[in-house]
Amino acid sequence: MKPHSYTSEGIVLGRRDFGEADRILILYTKNFGRVSLIAKGVRRPKSRKRGHIEVFNQVKFQAVTGRGIDLMTEAEVADDFKGVRTSLKKISLAYYFAEVIGRITHEQEPNTDLFNLICRYLNDLKTAKELRKLREEFINELLVLMGYWPSGQILSDPDAKLEEVIERQISSVRVGKRMLQ
Repeated sequence: MKPHSYTSEGIVLGRRDFGEADRILILYTKNFGRVSLIAKGVRRPKSRKRGHIEVFNQVKFQAVTGRGIDLMTEAEVADDFKGVRTSLKKISLAYYFAEVIGRITHEQEPNTDLFNLICRYLNDLKTAKELRKLREEFINELLVLMGYWPSGQILSDPDAKLEEVIERQISSVRVGKRMLQ
C-alpha cells in the first residue's frame, strides 16, 4: 500500500502521450514495483521535468496517489545511461530489456532484486561488446529471479522459454535479433 505522497527511484520503461501536454510513464521502481504515473504538462517546451523522464533513465521521483493513476510531481535523473544511447544496437537491446520487464511484471509488485538486475544490465550495456551473450544472460537471470527457471540449470533456448512464460511474442526481439547478427 502506497502512502498519499511517496518518493522512490525507478527506471523509465515506457511512455505515451496523454491529452494535450501530459504524458503517462511506466516505471519499474525500487520500492513499489511497476507503476504508471502521469506527468502533467511535461510536453510543454518550458517543462523542467521533460529531459529527466526519457526512456531508460534512472530517476529519483516524487509522486502523489490519485483516484485512478498517480501523479508525478518531481523528477531528477540519477543515471541517463549515456553510453547506451551512442549505439543503435545498444538502444534496441535496451528497448528489449524494457519490454521484457514490462511484460513479465505486474503493477505494484515490488522486487528490489529485479530493480537491481535492470540497473546492472543497463550499466553493463554501456560498455558491452557481445550484445547477444548479454541478452541471453539477462533472460536467464530474469527467469531464475522470477522463479520460472531453476537456478544453475542450463537454459538451451531462452527466447522460447520467455515467450512461454509471458504467453506472447516480444515485439522488440525481432529488431534486436536482426541488429545483433
